[in-house]
Amino acid sequence: MELLDNLSLGFSVAFTFQNLTYALLGCLLGTLIGVLPGIGPVATIAMLLPITFHLPPTASLIMLAGIYYGAAYGGSTTSILVNLPGEASSVVTCLDGYQMARNGRAGAALSISAVGSFFAGTVGTLIIVLFAEPLTRMAQKFGPADYCSLMALGLVAAVILASGSVTKAIAMVFLGLLFGLVGTDVNTGAQRFTFDIPELSDGIDFAPIAMGLFGIAEIVVNLERHLTRTGGTIKVTSLWPTMDEVRRAVPAALRGTLLGSALGVLPGGGPTLGAFSAYTLEKKISKNPGQFGKGAVEGVAAPEAANNAAAQTSFIPMLTLGIPSNAVMALMVGAMIIQGIQPGPEVMTKKPDLFWGMIASMWIGNAMLVIINLPMIGIWVKLLTVPYRFLAPAILLFCCIGAYSLQNSTFHVMQVAVFGILGYVFVKLGCEGAPFLLGLVLGPQMEEYFRRAMLLSRGDPMVFLQRPISLGLLVTTALLLLLMALPSFKKARKEAFVEE
Repeated sequence: MELLDNLSLGFSVAFTFQNLTYALLGCLLGTLIGVLPGIGPVATIAMLLPITFHLPPTASLIMLAGIYYGAAYGGSTTSILVNLPGEASSVVTCLDGYQMARNGRAGAALSISAVGSFFAGTVGTLIIVLFAEPLTRMAQKFGPADYCSLMALGLVAAVILASGSVTKAIAMVFLGLLFGLVGTDVNTGAQRFTFDIPELSDGIDFAPIAMGLFGIAEIVVNLERHLTRTGGTIKVTSLWPTMDEVRRAVPAALRGTLLGSALGVLPGGGPTLGAFSAYTLEKKISKNPGQFGKGAVEGVAAPEAANNAAAQTSFIPMLTLGIPSNAVMALMVGAMIIQGIQPGPEVMTKKPDLFWGMIASMWIGNAMLVIINLPMIGIWVKLLTVPYRFLAPAILLFCCIGAYSLQNSTFHVMQVAVFGILGYVFVKLGCEGAPFLLGLVLGPQMEEYFRRAMLLSRGDPMVFLQRPISLGLLVTTALLLLLMALPSFKKARKEAFVEE
């Protein structure tokens, strides 16, 4: 009965005119940035962070969530029709989706993608409903030592699940932790790494870092790549799949949903990892692996279901524990902090309208996305005719205006420029930005919980081993570190992104 009461509260919040409007706006923006290559959800949410400061908390978070899972829908449309993924998690959909379109099955591919995404999104939201409350109750039993150990586990897991070099991922985490130290020490009042710059006494603002690292750097990299189409636009005739296609797509979508739901919860996981892992799994268990890359319907259904399921379940650790599982969730944590909300188990107890309103809006948003995507296919494809050289200056201007509006300070605009250059350097060095952002977000919290644990134990570090929860988390962290050293694990980690 309590669950039904909570869902009733959530839908009463989500069905207000204001929240429905922002959910629709988020879904439209998400689809748009999913369609357009070179503008991902991370960059878009980073640019919109300053705007959320002026919006009601629930409405702003509903909009940002809609952008996140909406991008997963939009990316599939152009992947199938023009062989041009608008979003990283849609890269794998090109492999078979575009081949299905060339074989005259574009409509079927789009329908399977949309329906599979809707089913996976619905299941992912249901998982949040079922597991959020038990996890929140468990999190309320956590002490400072337990939280510190949990964050250590999250950072190690983020390193393992990040694509690319493990060494570079570790370096990025530590760099993020170092940047998180900038500012005034809460306990001693001493200034750390401020270099006598008064604006840094309160630390480095999260929004300029996010906008520079993902927004500005993304623009420069995409302009350098000279984004062009890799195939011609294909006309869509019938949207109805055949019975054979349905028979093959349903089990693949189910497997993709389950795999994506599990990977979305893990720190460092998310839609991209879910999509590539689901495609790899389908190819390995298929009786005819040679058909993949030639228009296999399983190659569309599984990754599309996986990336949407992962997009939904990645909200679980963020909402219940305050631990972001990927770069977008780190931005969502930043948005909550901007609104004066402390992410973690207290969100459910102190702000149930926000918590359950967000969850209810995900169901509504997934329904909106099916309606937005299939009937408006022609409009989304036409947007690809807009040259990127026109989009780039608009994005740059938007970033600068957003940064300046935070505190009406040009210092924030300069911060955006500096972190834009840093983000470009990261790309050139093959370093992923997500571990840096997770280190930046978790670092100050980890330091605070470590100090609290030391104060309560009167300086005894054994408190981390004496508490069962902390001990279990540290043992898991140690096992993950050992796994990193195994050659077989390194090979499996590379294979997860082999198609990329």
